[in-house]
Amino acid sequence: MTSASPYLTTIAGSLPKPHWLAEPEKLWGAWQHQGAALDRAKRDAALLWLKLQEDAGLDIVTDGEQFRVHFVHGFLEQVSGIDWARTTKMGIRDNRYVVDVPTVTGALSLRQSVHAEEVRFVRGHTRRKLKWTLPGPMTICDTIADAHYGRRADMAMAFAAILNQEVRQLEALGLDMIQIDEPAFNVFMNDVYEWGIAALDRTLEGLTCQTAVHICYGYGIEANVKWKETLGSEWRQYEAIFPALNTSRVDQVSLEAQGSNVPLSLIRLLPDKVIQVGVIDVASKAVETPDAVAAVLAEASRHADAARIIASTNCGLAPLPREVAEAKLNALVVGARRASG
Repeated sequence: MTSASPYLTTIAGSLPKPHWLAEPEKLWGAWQHQGAALDRAKRDAALLWLKLQEDAGLDIVTDGEQFRVHFVHGFLEQVSGIDWARTTKMGIRDNRYVVDVPTVTGALSLRQSVHAEEVRFVRGHTRRKLKWTLPGPMTICDTIADAHYGRRADMAMAFAAILNQEVRQLEALGLDMIQIDEPAFNVFMNDVYEWGIAALDRTLEGLTCQTAVHICYGYGIEANVKWKETLGSEWRQYEAIFPALNTSRVDQVSLEAQGSNVPLSLIRLLPDKVIQVGVIDVASKAVETPDAVAAVLAEASRHADAARIIASTNCGLAPLPREVAEAKLNALVVGARRASG
């Protein structure tokens, strides 16, 4: 049964990959299979997590991102114009950490749909509302080197056009919600105003299903943890971008609350959006009590009508042990029901 609470429930996106699919408890664990065996294992994992999400009582389910290793590069594998052999050292999230990334060397185009077969499969196995997540153009541009376009804004708009081509195909297969993940939005605040919102809007152009953007302070990476330790007792970066997000075409904004230092009063700057409030801390193996979940929702409801609040996770649950993730899903739903009184 779905939740009896006025608060709908969902997750930000990812769930732990079973040990028989990929290296467990790693953010980007290596696959355990290849070829047809890998395809079967991915589908089995997606079915497993669909059942567990439904058993927990989530209203809006996802594939748990079982079909991809990296939330950005998994999408880019079907994009032409990228040289994967030509790697470039690049500072990620404004040089927070440096990694070798593939390089854009020509005009970008989509060879074929990245997720159509996966969406068709998952849609055929659940009657719940189904959400799919994809990387946003700004975050893609912060995760790949440019040797062709010359301006990050131009490359972002090229990626936005490709993403729009993809999401239109996915919506036609029966998705209820498409979520764009843009953690880079709280790093390059000036760029959000100059071209980030325009690229997000281009990505979502023409869609009629519900749309969401997920922004966060970064989880599962030590460099992000250390950066957050320097931010003080309140993380107010969202204050700079929420007014711009409120003018965008996106329907919902997803952000963290449980165990974070984000003041929930900032959601007052999003009066025209539904808020996916993170009531589950993905950086801790401690399982939240239903009362702790309900308390965050109560605080959020002081700043936005309950009808505009969805209970969610702070970010993806991928690096956690499976049993911890399962327990957190249950706490999320029970807490949302308790918050209804």
